[in-house]
Amino acid sequence: MWKDSLRVEAYGTIDELNASIGVVRVMNTDVVDEYSAAAQLEDELRWVQNKLFDVGSILATAPGQTFKNMPRVSANDVTRLEKLIDRCQKDLEPLKEFILPGGGKVSGFLHQARTVCRRAERLCVALSKTEPVDLTIIKFVNRLSDALFVLARWVSKTQGEPEFLWERDVAKKTT
Repeated sequence: MWKDSLRVEAYGTIDELNASIGVVRVMNTDVVDEYSAAAQLEDELRWVQNKLFDVGSILATAPGQTFKNMPRVSANDVTRLEKLIDRCQKDLEPLKEFILPGGGKVSGFLHQARTVCRRAERLCVALSKTEPVDLTIIKFVNRLSDALFVLARWVSKTQGEPEFLWERDVAKKTT
């Protein structure tokens, strides 16, 4: 398989996402003693990284091939992400405007991981148009990008960091 094939691009981007989440975890260790939410974040992100290795392994396996102890991504994994989103959103105000990525170190890197996740999702969808891809993987990556967004907001909230809203450049009318 060529290194520029869509399949390699898809699992390579999943690997990039995993590395991005690793950076978030490194940043999070600086505050784990200050905020109880940081320990919760660590647990969730460690689980996510393991699932991303599962996703990458599955995507790196040619369609129709299997191997002993092949990892799986299941509907339960998608449900776990949805429950995480719901738990975190209970602490958040509803959005009235787009959020500028940033705030603090951990939330800023979560936003960056979210954008890598969205790219991985786009590549998985594109791959699914040419080769078989388990739809549960696409659902998982989709829900993960949403979870990363909510986690970024939740970290900002639990660590007392600001959220910066998009300010529309509205030109003043001259009369």
